[in-house]
Amino acid sequence: YLVAVGIDGAALNDSVYYYELGTQPSQQSIELVLQAEQPSVKMGRFDKGKLLAKAANLTSISWAHAVNSQQLLADALGGDIDMIEADIVLGQLNGEGENKPVMAHPPANNSDLTLEDFLYQIKAHNEINEGAEKGVKLDFKSIEVFEGSLDILDETIPKMTYPVWINADIIAGPVEQNKTVPVDAARFFAGCMRYKQAVLSIGWTTNWGADFRDGEYTQPQCDAMLQVIRDNNVTSTRQPITFPVRAGIAANSAQQLHNLVAAVNDTNESTLTIWSSENDYVDVERLRQLIFGFGVDRVYLDVPEQLAAKLDLDNTGNGASTFNSLVSFSFVSICFWAISSWLKSV
Repeated sequence: YLVAVGIDGAALNDSVYYYELGTQPSQQSIELVLQAEQPSVKMGRFDKGKLLAKAANLTSISWAHAVNSQQLLADALGGDIDMIEADIVLGQLNGEGENKPVMAHPPANNSDLTLEDFLYQIKAHNEINEGAEKGVKLDFKSIEVFEGSLDILDETIPKMTYPVWINADIIAGPVEQNKTVPVDAARFFAGCMRYKQAVLSIGWTTNWGADFRDGEYTQPQCDAMLQVIRDNNVTSTRQPITFPVRAGIAANSAQQLHNLVAAVNDTNESTLTIWSSENDYVDVERLRQLIFGFGVDRVYLDVPEQLAAKLDLDNTGNGASTFNSLVSFSFVSICFWAISSWLKSV
């Protein structure tokens, strides 16, 4: 069984968790014991079975993607999803006034929703929906909008008792991608140091589509990611890291991604988040092999419904033995979602 100990009860959002593995005769149950000095944790509000199921299979966590308008946010808050992903640019609110952080995806720079209102509405929803809170992933499209959002994040993130991810593409990536300027890694990490409870979602700029077949996250590109993590002392924070990777490219990059995650996992609990655009070409069988090679407790899946259906992850097929052999790879990751995220909602 898994015991979570060493929690600073004074401020769960700033807690440091570590885990000890014990033995238990029954293989049918997992017991979570949460010890804290103060305040006590009220477990009754959580569906423990649901949390454990999601922690053991991160691909089952559901997403609302590109929630960049008031209507889309209302739909997401009213829907049966776990995580809300949205993009932030510097732009105008309803085409008027000065530039500020608003929810939009380039090249758009006009929105009916500011970052401040977006975060406020999620927080208000979560406060009255205990046990059914939504997590949030903030995708910053430039270093200017990220730094322009720090005052807002300073005010809101410390009050968040639910999962928060901060995302940016910080390395130039495949395939011969030179159109999008990466977010400055040093400045991005400097800002993120203020939010120790946040998951760092750090990726590569990409060039892919329906007509692409060849392309991969090369070893030099993965080495560059590892180097900026080390150069900016991210290893010292021990913050969880997820690497967002584009499905069609990731399917061709299993060895490089395994090497990267293994290197980072020495100091920072790490996962993959597989994403895809609607019309991207994806070698479905190779992507299945990648997912089961890591284990579904190591991979988030934010892809269109059609691709998710083709992956058919409920049918493990030849991936079953690989998955079973990797279940024990990291017992921390089994509780990555259930404890480090949702159980902070107290």
